[in-house]
Amino acid sequence: MRTVNRLATLLLAVALLAGGALVAVEALLAAFGHPGPLVHRWYAVLTTTRWQDAPVRAVAAGVALLGLVVLVAELRRWRPTRLRLTEDDGWHLQRRSVERRLARAARAVPSVRRARVRLRRRGDAWRPRVTATGDPAARADVEFALRWELDRLAAPRRDPIEVRLLPERGIT
Repeated sequence: MRTVNRLATLLLAVALLAGGALVAVEALLAAFGHPGPLVHRWYAVLTTTRWQDAPVRAVAAGVALLGLVVLVAELRRWRPTRLRLTEDDGWHLQRRSVERRLARAARAVPSVRRARVRLRRRGDAWRPRVTATGDPAARADVEFALRWELDRLAAPRRDPIEVRLLPERGIT
């Protein structure tokens, strides 16, 4: 997703730069009283258009809003699709696959029925957040099962695992 964002940003930047340069050249030529290299109708429009006109402000506001949307989309922290194993070797794991395997490992604990795992990222480090339905006393067993699965996956660090066990509804 990040590559798509960067390509879209690059294409938008090139289009805005080319359009802005073209309008700037036309405006400068119109200011000196010469028609520009583009259509001569633009010359009439550029010589009569003022900043106070509503369409000019609407277009400027629209371009500014589009720029802010692109900026926010680029600066937003996206969930990673790949998780780096170690710093040097270049190996990665797919985030969804790891989440599914960890959820399966949590469900393998006898007193756990349902489990959902989300991986959180802090820089290059990643840590699982588990929400499961089952006996709250089995928290240590769930954490052990997840650590065992992370060892099988060759997870790089022993970051804390957030385990949240909710009791099943209807059971008292």
